[in-house]
Amino acid sequence: MTSPTLATITSSPVRARVAGLATGLIKPWQAGYLSDRPRDVAALARLRRGAGHDAAEMPDLWGLVDTGPLHTSGPHVRPLGEHELSRAENALYAALTLWAFHQQSRNTGMHRSHTREQPAGLGAAVRRLMPADGIDEPVRKRLVRAGHAPDLITVTQRLRDLVALLRRDDIPLDYGLLAGQLYTWQWPDGPAAVRRQWGRSFHAPQPPAVTPDAAHPDIATSDASTPQTDKDAS
Repeated sequence: MTSPTLATITSSPVRARVAGLATGLIKPWQAGYLSDRPRDVAALARLRRGAGHDAAEMPDLWGLVDTGPLHTSGPHVRPLGEHELSRAENALYAALTLWAFHQQSRNTGMHRSHTREQPAGLGAAVRRLMPADGIDEPVRKRLVRAGHAPDLITVTQRLRDLVALLRRDDIPLDYGLLAGQLYTWQWPDGPAAVRRQWGRSFHAPQPPAVTPDAAHPDIATSDASTPQTDKDAS
């Protein structure tokens, strides 16, 4: 069987399916969490415990994350091969658990869909951690270190460190986009392609800052006067 080319992987309908599924799962969980719905708060607590771990080691998540759309096929949707399916599931679990860690104790949504006007890729999000007049070199090195991780588990662990900084500063991230990139990461030459995407995102001109709710409807808000620490105790 001929191996897919990198160009095929980066524009793959499978990558798009992974990204879309991640976004489709996160949006209702995020809305429920911000509304303090117990079921969604509990779901995030379960997901959060998986951040930086191999999905195979977290059976508690298997019944929580619906991967059914990855298994479907039809007239316009072909069934996935074993390697595609395994990498798609790994990318999905990694992105979801990182988002749950990012969302912990935040009263605005930490997932926001990327747009040209309001970039929300990883590079752009990390750049927002920088001072307006320069580069925070230790933070930049964290991004570089994540980009040179040897495997998916390691890159997820290093991304968790960056996400902790984004959470501290209430900087959102497009986790659908990240899920698709983590799918690409697992293919030959994929890490280099993803590093280039993160680098372009980091160096792209930054738009003026806007309030989270005005930036994109994906970011729901709750009453900022209501503390959210209790529901994250688990």
